[in-house]
Amino acid sequence: MDSGHDAAPLAGLAWSSASAAPPRGFSAISCTVEGAPASFGKSFAQKSGYFLCLSTLGNLENPQENVVADIQILVDKSPLPPGFSPVCDPLDSKASMSKKKRMCVKLVPLGAADTAVFDIRLSGKTKTVPGYLRVGDMGGFAIWCKKAKAPRPVPKPRALSRDMQGLSLDPPSKPSKGGLPERTLSRLGSRASTLRRSDSIYEASNLYGISGLLCLC
Repeated sequence: MDSGHDAAPLAGLAWSSASAAPPRGFSAISCTVEGAPASFGKSFAQKSGYFLCLSTLGNLENPQENVVADIQILVDKSPLPPGFSPVCDPLDSKASMSKKKRMCVKLVPLGAADTAVFDIRLSGKTKTVPGYLRVGDMGGFAIWCKKAKAPRPVPKPRALSRDMQGLSLDPPSKPSKGGLPERTLSRLGSRASTLRRSDSIYEASNLYGISGLLCLC
């Protein structure tokens, strides 16, 4: 699958309480593909639920910036797969996370990632989301992700040094008025005009001398 020119992979996931704003740089998935509220854990016994939040990669200039390479839903007591870490719990103590399942992500540096997750959607358990892979079920929702080829890092532009600027094909900047280069050129110009005048006089005197010799002959 092609990620597209305008798409950016996800840089991280987080849980956020429904009673608080998402963490800085994250946006919450507030509804399912059917349009229903996507609040996890909300029930009569619990005052506040929580939302799954996404963070998109800001730029492609840092190859060490992490991207989400994979997502898994695990039973709480099962060990973490190699390279995976659990999604952080919300800071609000009123929003308790599920004790049966947990969501884990695999973060990989952009320069080392072959594929990455570009989007996540939630749906009812019987719904199918075209173009997305089903990760698993959690909190009454089916969780879907869209994977594609990870973009390549873009090299940062480097400033040209003075030596490199000297090799540039761009014309040099004009010297300021009254500067030393202009005075030097004016002196050279006056000397050149003086030499041309003396050369013409010398050539004229030679011409008269040759004419005199011809007359004497």
